[in-house]
Amino acid sequence: MKETENIDQFLDQLRALGRVRVIFTGAGTSAYVGDTLLTYLKNKVDENHFSLESIPTTDIVSNPYDSYKKDVPTLLVSFARSGNSPESIAAVELGKQLVNQFYQLNITCAETGKLAQQTKGNHSFLLLMPPKSNDQGFAMTGSFTCMMLSTLLIFDRHSVEQKQAFVEQMIEMGNHVIKNEDKIQNIINRDFNRIVYLGSGSLAGLTREAQLKVLELTAGQYVTNFDSSLGFRHGPKSFVNEHTAVFVFTSNDEYTRKYDLDILEEIKRDGITDVIVSISVDQETNYSGECFAFSDGKDLDDIYLAFPYIMFAQTVSIMASLKVGNTPDTPSATGTVNRVVKGVTIHDYQG
Repeated sequence: MKETENIDQFLDQLRALGRVRVIFTGAGTSAYVGDTLLTYLKNKVDENHFSLESIPTTDIVSNPYDSYKKDVPTLLVSFARSGNSPESIAAVELGKQLVNQFYQLNITCAETGKLAQQTKGNHSFLLLMPPKSNDQGFAMTGSFTCMMLSTLLIFDRHSVEQKQAFVEQMIEMGNHVIKNEDKIQNIINRDFNRIVYLGSGSLAGLTREAQLKVLELTAGQYVTNFDSSLGFRHGPKSFVNEHTAVFVFTSNDEYTRKYDLDILEEIKRDGITDVIVSISVDQETNYSGECFAFSDGKDLDDIYLAFPYIMFAQTVSIMASLKVGNTPDTPSATGTVNRVVKGVTIHDYQG
């Protein structure tokens, strides 16, 4: 509880400023933490004090004049597995340079990383994830979920008891994924080399991370795409051919779920591919085709479903990697893509 009290004190310091702009940031998977959380948390924070956005460090560094506002108090919430990506450090330095009242909340998995080491002073707060969260393999998995869960627990205004109940349900659902890996393997054994993930709201943000895992671990041997369930019709549905697997993260919200089910049924009627799977909590109304279903979690908000859902996607990615003959921890045989990005030149900004 001491860490919770320290974070609350830090946020109280920001509330005293009036209204603070909060930017979730990171690169690649770390950026998708913010993309997934944003839709849900925007409706949960006190908007009299906090205004939430998600901007990748890669956008901040290349276009700082579009990302920062000099006279607007700003909290940069940085997500980083290693904390050594050049853009992570540059985004902070640019914030200090361009914003009069600039604050940092650094959420990272590596105590020795550059981002953690430069977190000093009363304008910054360091939240270290457990050492086991610092994935040593190529792709971020535990790092992603640990950073996302920590941020969710900080900003979600549910009671501690409610949050604990949510997490316990998530654990049960995660165990369900592990116990049913054979069902996922049966899907991967089928004939496809293209994957698309669809979802709505927070789960639309999650689709970006889900497809990236496949792309990374197969080194591009599986072609991937992602979109919102409603947006997919507007051109991107052209991606689907007879060698495509379609996975839909199906919402728990009664209204939103209708749109997820609509696209599932439509693609099924199209008859182009027969690998169409709903990842879903079993509710009164379900997809008529293939489902990877959970019996628990009927009352969870979609943001909490994101954790077991991404476990499904991570398992798909590992199995796909093995299917194409890759080693999941070192999938890039050419070495052109690395665990910590290399080759980035950070240019001085004189604006």
